[in-house]
Amino acid sequence: MLTSLALIFLVGLAMAAICQKIHLPRIIGMLLTGIILGPYVLNFLDDSILSISSELRQIALIIILLKAGLSLNLSDLKKVGRPAVMMSCVPASFEILGYFLFGPIILGISRIDAAVMGAVLGAVSPAVVVPRMVQLMEEKYGTEKSIPQMILVGASCDDIFVIVLFSTFTGMAQGGSAHLKDFIDIPVSILLGVALGAITGFLLSSFFETAYARKHCIRNSMKVIIVMGVSFMLMAIETWAKPVVSVSGLLAVVAMACVLKMKSTAFVSKRLSEKFGKLWIAAEVILFVLVGAAVDIRYTMGAGSAAVGMIAVALIFRAAGVFICMLGTKLNKKERLFCVIAYLPKATVQAAIGSVPMAMGLSCGKIVLSVAVLAILITAPLGALGMDASYKKLLARETN
Repeated sequence: MLTSLALIFLVGLAMAAICQKIHLPRIIGMLLTGIILGPYVLNFLDDSILSISSELRQIALIIILLKAGLSLNLSDLKKVGRPAVMMSCVPASFEILGYFLFGPIILGISRIDAAVMGAVLGAVSPAVVVPRMVQLMEEKYGTEKSIPQMILVGASCDDIFVIVLFSTFTGMAQGGSAHLKDFIDIPVSILLGVALGAITGFLLSSFFETAYARKHCIRNSMKVIIVMGVSFMLMAIETWAKPVVSVSGLLAVVAMACVLKMKSTAFVSKRLSEKFGKLWIAAEVILFVLVGAAVDIRYTMGAGSAAVGMIAVALIFRAAGVFICMLGTKLNKKERLFCVIAYLPKATVQAAIGSVPMAMGLSCGKIVLSVAVLAILITAPLGALGMDASYKKLLARETN
């Protein structure tokens, strides 16, 4: 395991540095590292690491979401309430519709198989999007109109919506039927996640304040460990509650961080955000190398040009969905275009659920995995490169 961790960090950072040197996003180097070192090419990564890959990726995602929550202001979110809510479901719905309408024509699959494929491919990658939105908030690009905040919140909720649809469609593909409860679970999961996180954030903040009042000074480094531990517990609550009620653990983590920022002094929240930023340096490498390791490159060979064409058509539908979310807002054409670019990347969700239809024995399993792998390889670098190259040109920088 230690050898595998050494390879992940050293080769991952080296490849990221090479990509940065040639003006490509660092995540491309990390994804390539995972693909090359992973079980489908050189097979240098130990099974003990791969067996806990999903948990390690989740920890990395928690770290960046905590940093994001500590960077958010509720007053900014109020400005973009409606479009942020729409961004959590409309673009994904449009993309799924694209697969549903054109999947049978381009790929020769059935309508229900096309819906399953759309549900796998419909989610945006918070792992790619969230760090960049945090960077934009720190550099004050687009913050006057709360654009990064809107995209960040939408990307955090988008996964919940898509995974519920995925569960419904795979059930239907196995001969089941859709249930109203599955769709009610979406808003319930979001609301309960936010409520749970807000209450936890308030209690945690009160604990820190009480300790300080009683002359028990808790160092910021210790607070980071406590906040991380509580975040893991929130994710565990999502799993425990699943048989009874849906709760979004990731949204609970973001909400908790938001409340901590509200209740803490500006200095403390800034220091905590900086410390999570330092943790993210290591977490980012683990996350994207392991996402790369989960990509079975063999399936891209058989996907062919039809799969590339299908992905392109679906992304056009997705772009239309993003533009609809922007209707009635004060965003100009350049800012709307940036929102479209920011909603392109796919990685974490597709790596997590891309192989599930095949494991379930569905006839569409192989083609779904092939298109999912291809979508990660195309859209993750494309979206990251697009955001990095365009934000200074498309977004206005806040001056004050």
